Amino acid sequence: MIPKKIHYCWFGRGQKPKMAQKCIASWKKYCPDYEIIEWNEDNFDVNMNGYTRMCIEQKKYAFLSDYARLVVVAEQGGIYFDTDVELVRSPDFLLTHGAFFGFETPEFVASGLGFGSEAHGTVIDAMRQEYDPLLDGQHGVIGCPRLNTKALEALGLRRDGSLQEIADAVIYPPDWFNPYESATGRLNKTEHTVSIHWYSASWMSPLRRLRSTISKPLHRILGVDFFRRT
Repeated sequence: MIPKKIHYCWFGRGQKPKMAQKCIASWKKYCPDYEIIEWNEDNFDVNMNGYTRMCIEQKKYAFLSDYARLVVVAEQGGIYFDTDVELVRSPDFLLTHGAFFGFETPEFVASGLGFGSEAHGTVIDAMRQEYDPLLDGQHGVIGCPRLNTKALEALGLRRDGSLQEIADAVIYPPDWFNPYESATGRLNKTEHTVSIHWYSASWMSPLRRLRSTISKPLHRILGVDFFRRT
């Protein structure tokens, strides 16, 4: 049974934007009896290894959060949400799983969409271990979808976006936790949707975020891979 805890990360000591405040308010609305825990420089050891130290020194807060959430949930159990994830219904029914995750696309699973696990579960421990080669802080950063999916593939994941049971976890299709297409700005919410990841993309530079905003209308008309074809 996954405990009624919601974990989130907020490194850098910056003020939370309106989107984050809105999303946290949605957690309180649909999970009134959950403990909500913020992890930051005061209660998470950012010097626990070379990778976390590199991330904090270079202000790569999103990549630090990718790793920190696995550490925290592996040790304590509970649910994790990025601060740009809005709940639209109660996640209580998911607590009966040993763990749950969602496909970001038909090919990749991403823990930032929101996930849950009992402490020291098979999948959460496997995802954490994928970071082992990076822990000296000398090999840069890798996006969590690649690492999360690699861990699941080793346990038998089919990269087709379908509902699957892998070890102690249930993996849900994209519409459950990722109905919003960041490239096009379309929202494809269904009766299954539990939460919406709004892609604040804090890891991007301001220029890349501006480019992403400007390109949405073109992607809606010409397709999400238009720029790769030209």
